[in-house]
Amino acid sequence: MSVRKKKLDTVVKLGLGVFVGSFALIWGGMYLTRPDRSIPPYSIGSQEGTLVAVHVPGWTSDSAIESLIQRFRKVGRETGDFGPMKIQPTTPGDPAGRYRRIAIYIFTHDSWAEPEVLHRYVGGEDPALTEAFEKAVRGFYRLENGEEEGRIGPILKEKESAATAAYVRVLFKGPISGPEAAPAGQTAASAPPAPAPSPRQNGSAGRDR
Repeated sequence: MSVRKKKLDTVVKLGLGVFVGSFALIWGGMYLTRPDRSIPPYSIGSQEGTLVAVHVPGWTSDSAIESLIQRFRKVGRETGDFGPMKIQPTTPGDPAGRYRRIAIYIFTHDSWAEPEVLHRYVGGEDPALTEAFEKAVRGFYRLENGEEEGRIGPILKEKESAATAAYVRVLFKGPISGPEAAPAGQTAASAPPAPAPSPRQNGSAGRDR
């Protein structure tokens, strides 16, 4: 005796259609509204003080993330105005500039860019979350008092080695007006980065915006 397959309920079909349509609309909007087609689509997941958590699609390659970091670097060097990059002022009360200090963490998993997660990271009271947060980073850009840094890969606390150089790479590091401490393409093993900025220190600045 043959068993007839039960058809999907109309409400279920409608729900699936709305879900797929919403997902396509979100990513389509990210793609079409990105400021430069030479960089991957991205969204600002959250921002607290001078820290910004950015989300890119899960399929984004390291080279595409590097192009986004280089775009942040270009903005920091040329105009210092990250507003067109969808970032709110990080130092709004600073007479030297509204973006004098900024640290951008790039993730391919959107949960790490959620406001609650960034807030807990800024608080610095959960060592396990801090470690997991920094290990989940796919790209990092920092501009602080005339110093810039860009890197691919997670933020590591342990000493970097030839093994970590396979997935951690310093793109640039040094004063924006002087020679770079680590030219693009140099590995982190040959040019150790400065310690990661203190989330508590960076997060406390600019909260009154």
